[in-house]
Order: sequence, then structure tokens, then C-alpha cells
Amino acid sequence: MAEPENQPASSTERTPLLGDGNGQEAYHPSESETRTKKAARWLIDHAVILCVTLLLVAVIVILGVFFGVYRSNKPSTESQLCLTPACIHASSEILHNLSPNYQNIDPCTDFEQLTCGGWSERHDLRPDQGDAFTGTFMGENSQTLLRHILEAPYPQDSKHSSFSPAQLVKTFASADQDNFNKLKAAYDACMDEERVKKVGVKPLLEHLHQVADLYPLEKSKSKQSDLSDTILHLAKHLAVTGLVSLGANADDKDPDVVVVQIDPPYSIGLPAKDYYSDNDVVQKYENTLAQIIENIHPLSAGNGNNHSTVLAHDVVEFEKLLAAASPNAEDRNDVTKYYNPLSLKDATMLAPEVDLAKIINNLAPADVKTSRVIVKSPQYLRDLSKILSNTSRDILQTYFIWKVIQNYASVVEAEEIKPYSRFSNELEGKNPESTPERWRTCVTQIDNAYDPNAGLGWILSRFFVEKAFSESAKQFGDQIVSDIKDQFIEKLKSLDWMDADTKTLAIEKVHQIIQKVGYPTTSPNIMNAESLKKFYESVEINSSTFFENTIELNRFGVAAEWSTLGKPVDKNAWQMTVPTVNAYYNPPGNEIVFPAGIMQFPVFDVNLPQYLSYGAFGSVSGHELSHAFDSTGRHYDQNGNYTDWWTDKTVAGFTQRADCFVDQYHNYTIPGPDDKPLHVNGKLTLGENIADAGGVAAAFAAWKKRQKETPNQDLPGLEAFTQEQLFFVGYGSWWCGKSRKGAAISRIYTDPHAPKWARILGTMANSKDFKEAFSCPVKEPVCELW
Repeated sequence: MAEPENQPASSTERTPLLGDGNGQEAYHPSESETRTKKAARWLIDHAVILCVTLLLVAVIVILGVFFGVYRSNKPSTESQLCLTPACIHASSEILHNLSPNYQNIDPCTDFEQLTCGGWSERHDLRPDQGDAFTGTFMGENSQTLLRHILEAPYPQDSKHSSFSPAQLVKTFASADQDNFNKLKAAYDACMDEERVKKVGVKPLLEHLHQVADLYPLEKSKSKQSDLSDTILHLAKHLAVTGLVSLGANADDKDPDVVVVQIDPPYSIGLPAKDYYSDNDVVQKYENTLAQIIENIHPLSAGNGNNHSTVLAHDVVEFEKLLAAASPNAEDRNDVTKYYNPLSLKDATMLAPEVDLAKIINNLAPADVKTSRVIVKSPQYLRDLSKILSNTSRDILQTYFIWKVIQNYASVVEAEEIKPYSRFSNELEGKNPESTPERWRTCVTQIDNAYDPNAGLGWILSRFFVEKAFSESAKQFGDQIVSDIKDQFIEKLKSLDWMDADTKTLAIEKVHQIIQKVGYPTTSPNIMNAESLKKFYESVEINSSTFFENTIELNRFGVAAEWSTLGKPVDKNAWQMTVPTVNAYYNPPGNEIVFPAGIMQFPVFDVNLPQYLSYGAFGSVSGHELSHAFDSTGRHYDQNGNYTDWWTDKTVAGFTQRADCFVDQYHNYTIPGPDDKPLHVNGKLTLGENIADAGGVAAAFAAWKKRQKETPNQDLPGLEAFTQEQLFFVGYGSWWCGKSRKGAAISRIYTDPHAPKWARILGTMANSKDFKEAFSCPVKEPVCELW
């Protein structure tokens, strides 16, 4: 029996199985020689097995090295695809927004249909809506959140952040709850619809009688005095504009100083002066006014339909004269036309019947003497003087009464004023009988997004931030805005139509732009309960008097505005509340402001691939920054001073390119009142159209730079698009919208923004990056500035 292979040889010799056949004596080798021969024999016997084993090991090593290098150069499919709940949700939303047959639509010719075809099919306008777009539904999401805040108890157990109620020290917690109670009382008063209906027009009638007493039909000793007293009363106590609009704002040529500004009324009676040339609209408007006069005019109600009809006609004819004297929409915001500094004495002499000096001195703080004002339209005041000299007292009295009714109709529930809501709805193409859900009306009333000092919006903002806005969102927002500024500077450097000296100043202006993201921390500090309490300490709110609360807040807003006279401009103040889905650039302040409300899905989300947030929110950021150099912003230097800091050569280059935008957007049309094409006003919308183009260009460059540093993941189900293309899909999705005919016409007359669909088509036509991303046959933009 052979010895086991790995066992050492014993000292006893082994006899071979078979002996030598010659009978010779056997040879006995040494021990070392025996071991060597055995090893050699074993290798010979196992050579094939060894070779195969070594070959397999080599193959495994080679494959391991190959796949290791491959995986390091190209991430796996799993790592390239974002499958988080946030990404899956975003993909679903985009796919639903896209036209069902998007793969058959040419993006180079109809990107709006490609991007928004599905959106239009699955979004209907409510009966009370004239139009809506993605931002509208974002705003409604914010409103729903605000509703939940307002209808829940004080969140005393919330403790997820340093400013949450449970984290506040006792003193601040008490002030915070007091603020919440004031907020809650205002909301509850508005929501008590039964009481509001029971009160009806009574509180409104009290104010109408005051106006009638201030400006009686019988001429007083001084007509000039009772006219100015009435205008003053409307402005100071009711926040109603009567004949002239008065305010206190930063001086365009000295932006650290607050100055009085005198302006024609933004709305004479109808929403835009253009409507006064539409006979059908004017006739319906007259009929509406006649019904209102018959119902609640303090002196004319019940005098018969004929009297009301004649008086309504005379008032509307008076409004026509005021409208004709007012500047056109495109001239109202043109600083080169509205900046007319005059002494208060000289301004008063333009329309002595109004006595501007008396009104302004009564609105201003007692310790402030006003000697200089900005008259935005001297010609309007001259024409107003002529109009007043030929207008009877009953017409003027009724006009003042009508202005109060228009301003407060939304806070009254009564049949007597229903004709006005029906007319307004019909003008915008809505259901004449439609009204928003009560809670929407009340949230809007409390927030007062665009006049924060005439609502409780800052208290509401505090609880909105506590519930819905994170520090990481604020940091990401700041990052995007900063990236946009960097890329805009690079674009300025590359311009061939701007001379070197102007470029240097322009770059300095970008560096000096103040960016405000999320929410204010001063004026007031909404995170500080004591600061908020002090801010609103003079406001008295009652949980059972909705109409009176509205008056109280309006007076507070007027007083807050005029209290700024004699003080340096507050550079920390915001012009929008935090939940507002919007943003703005303020030329005298040289600041761009982005409330937290606009920083939400689908425009902004820290949990999604960055091309979506840069495509939407980044373009918004770039849009606002571009305003610093548009047809208005270019007139302001890095310190916010209105001055000529561009050379003639640069101005000529800008004007030539800006004219291209005017012509391009003028070619976009909608069906007008008579179904004939109504053209977009290329001059009125110029600044916004320039900003749209500049914003997208800067945002795309900013994202591409970030993409090189940190590659983005893909979204599932959107393999038909590259990431570059999805950047633009993100932009287009932000502007998906629909509009009723009446609302679209109204916006053409008054809105400095082009229709939503035109903001997609026009901006993409002006984007070289878009055309390259989608391989369009023509790569050059139609119009280009930045």
C-alpha cells in the first residue's frame, strides 16, 4: 500500500510491487535524492491541473482589474439614476406636464406645447379664476399651509428649530402667543361669514356718508378746502386714491433719502385706460355704476333709475377725461419720464384746486417739513386742473363715493354691491356669480402679500417659515443667487457692444447687489417675537369686526409709509411677505429679493438634481439680476442712483438690441375684444423680456459650472431628454398656464409681463444654449443682450 502523499517517508525501505526482471540487486538512492524525484514525478502527474488552475486565477485577476477601472470611469446605472421619493415625484410631475405626444413635437418650434400640453389638460380654472399658471398653484399650496396655521391652535409644542415656540424663552413665548392671537382674531373675524352678511353694507355706508359730508353738493366757503379735505381723508383714513396718488419712497437720484412722490391714479375706475375706448365695456360699466348709485349712494339712492343712469354716465365721462390725461402704461414706469423734481409750492400750483401742499403736510409727520417732491406727470396735474374747473360737485362727490365702494367691495357681503362683483368677474371672463372660497379670501386678506404693512403678513410669515422653510433651503438659494451673479459678470466681460469703462462699472454694480433670500431678519425681524409685537403694537384687532379690522390695517399701512419721511431709507425692509410666490429687483436699493414662498417645488428643491432648480429658480434669480441692466435698471448705478453712467456708444448698442425685443414680442398676439389680433405691447414688456433672456443664459452657465464639479443624477422615465434639455423643461414648466379671454386682454393692457406662453416661446427663441441642447437647425438667438 503506498504511503499517503503528504506523510514523511519512514526509515523502513519499501519493496516495489514488481521486482527487476533481470534478477540484479536493487539500487538504493539517498534520502534527499528520493524526495526530489518524488516531487518531480508529482509535478509531472499534476501538470495539467496546475496549468488550468493558474489560468483561471489569471483570468479572475484580469477581469477584476478591468471592471474596477471601468466602474471608476463610468458610474453604474444605479448611481446615475435618482430613485428617491423626491425624484420619482418630480419625474411624475414633469411627465404629466409634458404633452402626451411630446416625442413627436419639435421643441425648436413649439416648446410651450411640448412642455405644457399635459399641464393644460389636467388643470382647469375655477369659476373664480381669470387665469392661472404653475406659480398660482404654488401660491395655493402656500395658502393651504397658511390656512392650516390659522385654523390650528398656537403650536406651543413645536420644537424642531431654534425659533420654534417650544424653544423660546418664557418672555419671547408670551409675546409669540400674543402675536398669534392677534393673527387668529383677524382671521376668525373674516371667517365669520354669517356675521359679515348680517352686518351687510352698514359699516361701508357710514364711511360713504362721511365722504358725502366732507364734499357736500352745496358749495362751502372754500371749494378748494373741501376738495383737499376729501382727498386727504380718503388717503389717510381709508387708503383710497382720489384724483392723485401720493406716497413716500426712496428718491431715485438720492436713494438714501425718502421723498414724496405724486402720481396719477393707477386705476381711474376701469382696470386700464384702454377700456374706456371699448363702447361695450363702458356701457356695462355705466349700468353697473347706476345700479350701485341706486342701491347705496347716500344722497341719490332711491331717486329713480333715470337719475342714477344720468349720474353714472356723467361720472364715467369724467373718468374718461382723467384716463385720457394719464400716461400710457409703458411710460408710467419709465424713470426718464417720471422723474420730475419740483418744489412743493410749484407742484401745488400745477393743480391749485387740489392743494397738494395742504394734503402732503397733513400726511407727513408733524416734525417733517416737505419742500421738494417728485411729480411723475406734471401734464396730468395741469390737465386735472382744467377738468376740475368744468366738473360739477355732484359728479365729484359721486366719484369719491364710488372709489370707496370699489376699494372695499371685497370685504362686504351684501346684495347692494353685487352688481360690481358681477361686472368685474365678467370683465375677466369668469362666472359672474363666482366667489373664492371664504378661507382663500381671508388668508389673502390677512397676508396682504404686496403691501405687508397693511396686513398682518409679517406675523403670518414667522409661522410660515417655522413650519415650511429650512436652513438648507436658504443656503441652497443663496448658492444659486451667488452663482448667477458670478456668471453674469462673466457675460458682461464678453460683451462686444459695451465699452471697457462701462463694463468696469457694470461689474462693480453686480458685486454691490444685495441679495435677500427667504425672510427678513430686521424691519421687522420676523424670527423675534418681541420685535414683531412692537411692530404691530398700535394695531387693534377685534375677532368680531371684519370691516373695521380692514380699515384699521389700511390706516396702519398708510401711517407706516408716511412715517419714513425725514428718516434714512430702510435698506432692510422687504416689499413682499415671506409666503409670496414672486421675487423682485429694487433699482434704488440695488437689491434682489426672493421670498421663501417661491422657493418650493417644482421651482426649487434641495432634494432634486440641480438642473431643475437652476432651470426654474435659477432663471428667476437671473431674471431679477438682469433687471439691474434692463431698460429701467440700466439708469441706476452701483449705489442705486439714477444717473447717466453709460457712454453714448454703449447706450446705442443697448438700444439697437433692445429694439429687437420690442419688435419680437409685438408680433405675439391674442384674440382681442372684437376677436381681432391684440398685440403684446413690446415696449411695456421690454424690461421683463430682456430679464427673461438674461436670466436663462446666466442660470444655464451657472448650472454647467456646478455640473462639472458635481455631476447630476438622471430622473427615471425621462431618458428621452438630456440633462441640458431638462434644464429648459424645468424653465418651461414654471410658466405653464392658461387664461380666460377677458383676463388675457386685461393683462395685455396693464401687465409689464408678456403672456406666459410667450415667455416660453420668446425666451427659448432668444437662447443659444436651448437651441444647441435641442439641436435646432438655427443656433443664433432671435434677440440677445447678455
